[in-house]
This record gives sequence, structure tokens and C-alpha cells, in this order.
Amino acid sequence: MNFKRAQEIVNSPNHIEVQHQGRSVWITGLDAQNQTAEIQEGIDIAADKIEVPVDELVEKGAMR
Repeated sequence: MNFKRAQEIVNSPNHIEVQHQGRSVWITGLDAQNQTAEIQEGIDIAADKIEVPVDELVEKGAMR
């Protein structure tokens, strides 16, 4: 995924599935300078967050 698309997904009113290494994740933050995304599995606020290169993320489409 490119950084612009990651921004669009974060700002979208729709829920769009994104995966990292085959697991569904939420993008919780973006860093334009480093082209990275802060992600977490699941919607639990207490879930561990990690920073990954945006190009490792894969868009899977709108969630139903």
C-alpha cells in the first residue's frame, strides 16, 4: 500500500480491512516523514501497537 492510500483509509467513514503479514489490523497513526504506520490487531484500545512500513500493509476491501 502507498502512503496516500493509507491516509485515505484512516480518514474514510467506511471500515476498510487492512492486513499486515496476513492478519487484520487497524491503522492507528501515520508518519509521513518515515512512511510508516502505527497498527494494532483488533479494536481493543489496550492492544499492543507496532510501527511498520506502509508498503507492508495490504488493503483487502470494505468490511461488511
